[in-house]
Amino acid sequence: MVYFLSSKTSYEFPPPQLAEHDGLLAVGGDLCVKRLLNAYTKGIFPWYNPSEMILWWCPKERFIIRPENVHISRSMKKLLAKNKYEVKFNQNFTEVMHFCRTLREGKTWLSDDMENAYIELNKEGYVLCAGVYEREFGDATSIENEHLVGGLYGVSIGKCFFGESMFSKVPSASKIAFYALGEKLSKENYTMIDCQFHTEHLESLGGEWATWEEYKKLLDKGLKDVDLEVLLW
Repeated sequence: MVYFLSSKTSYEFPPPQLAEHDGLLAVGGDLCVKRLLNAYTKGIFPWYNPSEMILWWCPKERFIIRPENVHISRSMKKLLAKNKYEVKFNQNFTEVMHFCRTLREGKTWLSDDMENAYIELNKEGYVLCAGVYEREFGDATSIENEHLVGGLYGVSIGKCFFGESMFSKVPSASKIAFYALGEKLSKENYTMIDCQFHTEHLESLGGEWATWEEYKKLLDKGLKDVDLEVLLW
């Protein structure tokens, strides 16, 4: 059974375990900050085409990456050793997200509403983004010579990171952002990177399947120091 949410009532969701076999749990509602926070802290996320009603998902089997297990290939180690790129966190979020959308035009779920919603979520401090910058002519001093060539963003609550999207304007730029993210989250003792769905690309980066029970344990552990009552109400 798929539940209908109203934007004029509470921000609550039905129990995640009631999701359909494909993970669809509910439709409707809105993308306000409170509803998004309520969703992510329960393992629920929005994913829909721009022409559709908002669809809320909670797959019963999840694809995750443990930050300490992010895989770096030999070729990527060589690329990183060249120091041609620099990764910066939480800078130029609107630009990072906009590139995630426009560089996948026609193949993305990111709409105006989604873009605006995550900009608001970022203002509240619940988004983490990584931008990959290439510097011209090896100039390591002038920020004017830096060019954003890749990046990613996701929702960060407590010690859980919920991945949303990434982009590359040059080969492997999104991978560079992801490796830097994994290193940062590992040092900060994050429990997981929630990939939501499986892709071969994410599997190559260290992704693994988790049952709902395993996922819920990681979610609860990552949120144990978050005052959910204050966060959600």
